[in-house]
Amino acid sequence: MTGEHTRADTRYEAVRGRDERFDGVFFTAVLTTGVYCRPSCPATTPKRENVRFYPSAAAAQAAGFRACRRCRPDAVPGSPEWNTRADAAGRAMRLIADGVVDRDGVAGLARGLGYSERQVRRLLTAQVGAGPLALARAQRAHTARVLLETTAMPVTSVAFAAGFASVRQFNDTIRRVYARTPSQLRAAARRGQVAPGPGVTLRLACRGPYDAAQVFGFLQRRALAGVEEVCGAPGSRTYRRSLALPHGTGVAEVGEPPPAARGRWLPCRLRLTDYRDLTTAVQRIRRLFDLDADPRAVAGRLAASPALGPLAAARPGLRAPGAADPAELAVRAVLGQQVTLAAARALGAGLVAAYGTPLPAPDGGLTHLFPEPGILAEAPLTQLRMPAARRAALRALAAALADGSLRLDPGADREESERRLRALPGIGPWTAGYVRMRALGDPDVFLPGDAGVRHGLALTGAAPGEPETWRPWRSYAVHHLWHAPFTREETA
Repeated sequence: MTGEHTRADTRYEAVRGRDERFDGVFFTAVLTTGVYCRPSCPATTPKRENVRFYPSAAAAQAAGFRACRRCRPDAVPGSPEWNTRADAAGRAMRLIADGVVDRDGVAGLARGLGYSERQVRRLLTAQVGAGPLALARAQRAHTARVLLETTAMPVTSVAFAAGFASVRQFNDTIRRVYARTPSQLRAAARRGQVAPGPGVTLRLACRGPYDAAQVFGFLQRRALAGVEEVCGAPGSRTYRRSLALPHGTGVAEVGEPPPAARGRWLPCRLRLTDYRDLTTAVQRIRRLFDLDADPRAVAGRLAASPALGPLAAARPGLRAPGAADPAELAVRAVLGQQVTLAAARALGAGLVAAYGTPLPAPDGGLTHLFPEPGILAEAPLTQLRMPAARRAALRALAAALADGSLRLDPGADREESERRLRALPGIGPWTAGYVRMRALGDPDVFLPGDAGVRHGLALTGAAPGEPETWRPWRSYAVHHLWHAPFTREETA
């Protein structure tokens, strides 16, 4: 009890200081107003005795509190805890965020975890104060608000696109969460500034600082023709890519943040053939851009390293980009074995042109979806200039992804997935580690055999055992080492 009281007092101090670092980590509910907020809410700080703390927005909603209209707590970055944790609770939260409950129900979530439905409910209630249905309902409410405020879709269409089973359920949830009707939410948004153009316009929240130059540069150097493109000059670049989603296809556009964002959000526009995919598309882009990370925690650990300290100080907002499509990332990792980045891009472009699914209509430089694993598993791949052994490795990987014996989805067990990867022919430690780092979002992967890492270690003068001190953030250390030549050039 004493420990819980101390933790609550620490959280109250974060609320008093309006500390943005804790947005999404916990939520503050005020008994006298019936409202729950993010810790950084600019409203007058409530008295300590009137405050309760909840580990999730769903838990606050289940306790009868509605979302604050001023700080919009449902739009905060996700808790970094769920990205780093490899246990069942972390896997469950990643699956729910990807929309599994909306698509397959609690039964589908339980199957993905290898648990019973009852075990999943008990686990999540104990860990985040709400069961899977409540967590999914909170997510649906946020999706509905975005659609109401940024599109002209009929209200009834919004209800089903957001994942609600009925219009009545939709209306009741919106009133309970936002203390407004759906029409009132839409009317309030129309009084503001709604961005013109097709699709859904979003601000993807993150914890600052955010090193956009590093992230966009990383993605630009690897952009795969037909599937990805980066437009514009540094400082105002836009990353664009096609998306294969559960109910259709989409195109995502993410821009480098404007000065007004102050490293707190990235502008995004999503054009989807089916708006039921909005939640899934948003989460996949968030993972790609590593928007739920806690950069201060990472920099705090790496700053103590003699080798990485100067790099961490120079780039405090460095991120470890993930993957919008884990299967695609794994295939591209095999294509990139023992070849240059330019050669890997050329091989990938050839693969897309030969086996990718064409988009209904080209969209700028985007023409295809990345090839499906089932297609690659049966493809001869003879047009790709690569050794026969690597073709065989690519087909074996694709077959394992297609038949489900290898899982790389948000609920996959990282240890088991790496074990299965390394059991495939032609998949070595570098490929398995790279896939684990990016496709599975593991923050603690080190790639000692990578040429760029070895160069970075030599450049920084890292001692032989020093990488062990970088745990649990070695994936970020890898990106610092890859970026070390650029950082030194910029700070010289």
